[in-house]
Amino acid sequence: MRSVWNGSISFGLVSIPVKTYSATERTASVSFVRIHAKDGGRIHYRKVCELDGEEVPTEEVGKGYQAADDTIVPITDEDLAKLPLPTTKTLTILAFVGADEIDPLQLDKSYFLGPNGVAATKPYALLRDALEHQEKVAIGKVAMHGRETLAMLRAHDGAIAMHTLLWPDQIRSANAVAPSEKVEIRENELTLAETLMDSLGDLDESELHDDYREAVEELVTAKLEGGEPAAPRAAPRGGKVIDLMAALENSVRAARESRGEGGGAAGEDADEADQASVTPIGSRKTAKKAAAKTASGGGAKKAAARKTSGSAAKKSASGKTAASGGKKTAAGGGSGGKKTAAKSSAAKSTAKKSAAKKTGRRASA
Repeated sequence: MRSVWNGSISFGLVSIPVKTYSATERTASVSFVRIHAKDGGRIHYRKVCELDGEEVPTEEVGKGYQAADDTIVPITDEDLAKLPLPTTKTLTILAFVGADEIDPLQLDKSYFLGPNGVAATKPYALLRDALEHQEKVAIGKVAMHGRETLAMLRAHDGAIAMHTLLWPDQIRSANAVAPSEKVEIRENELTLAETLMDSLGDLDESELHDDYREAVEELVTAKLEGGEPAAPRAAPRGGKVIDLMAALENSVRAARESRGEGGGAAGEDADEADQASVTPIGSRKTAKKAAAKTASGGGAKKAAARKTSGSAAKKSASGKTAASGGKKTAAGGGSGGKKTAAKSSAAKSTAKKSAAKKTGRRASA
């Protein structure tokens, strides 16, 4: 990495030579160029002098300070180097405070500080270990890029990180955006909000990525290949919830389900949490019709089941009667069967005699 500022840290009577490196990388973000929408030509910006109208090369561009009467006062790098500021090449530590005493709104840019030379290694490590052991940060002032700024030093991954800070008068007041009316927060609402905070779990930095940049890269790739970009996936639309408690309870349930902990209700009664979600009015009639159809279908199924069971019962009863009658016939077949057989043989002999008589009469005639 290329250093952006070289100087020293003034720690009491100890001076620590350091090199400053940028700790962040902004080239990975999406960047567009300006083009002429009519023909796609690239649009360039030229530095033109307002006095002679001529384009000015970069090496001839200097600094100037516009006074109250709009007069431009030229300022050179030599003028700035001669300023009576001890922070021009030295970061002077003013105090050591707890990290929670620094308002995050003051954080501006981030840098890494590294020891500049072998002799600077030990005092550098001493300051780093002292900051880490005391769990404090150092507040100082330093002049960088033509201006003096506040700076915060802290131990980070075996190195010292420096964050430039905005001056207190650069932080705007939040009074204009804070709610003016008094809002009453119930105890159970606060408890559910805290439960939701706990249910979301820890932050996994490996899952953090720039979705917008990936979408733009896919769009550019599709256009280069002459195709059309994939249609965007519609974001899931949650149900309209007008009860804050219901929204909190449903959010806790969803957070637990996403972590594989099961979807139990966050409150004392899960049914109350389910009933708190409001169904849109337009879909209530449909829901009622579906429920009525389901109920009538269920009643028809029950009636059919009853008819089937009734007919089956009747068939079963008739089967039992026939079986019992068969048994009785079989049981009485000892005497009744013999009498029936005797009657049948007598009838056959009588028929034979009648036939013989008729035959004899026809012969005599």
